[in-house]
Amino acid sequence: MQALFLILNKTEQVEDVLNALVKVGVKGATIIDSQGMGSAMVSNNSDAALMFGTFRKLFDREHPYNKTIFTVIETEELLQSAVKAIQETVGLLDQPNEGLMFTVPVGNVYGMAKDK
Repeated sequence: MQALFLILNKTEQVEDVLNALVKVGVKGATIIDSQGMGSAMVSNNSDAALMFGTFRKLFDREHPYNKTIFTVIETEELLQSAVKAIQETVGLLDQPNEGLMFTVPVGNVYGMAKDK
């Protein structure tokens, strides 16, 4: 079992991502409003942002906030289908300011309905 996380900078793509996940069989996900550390520091003009001063132009001013979508996936087959569906929807996430996708192994899950 794996938890699949997608930090999506282009928040206008959230609905497309959710539709793609449903189409491959993902039954649920949680969506959280989020913001990256660098973006928060730069936008808050904190002292720590000074060290990011030369990097300000690298931050995506169009998308200062993002959405974090996560779901617990029971099988490797479904995980690979979900990853592929996300990549087909938003791209490979290999360019700056697109987002980040990763998985984390899950031990025990409580409260997740079992298929009958």
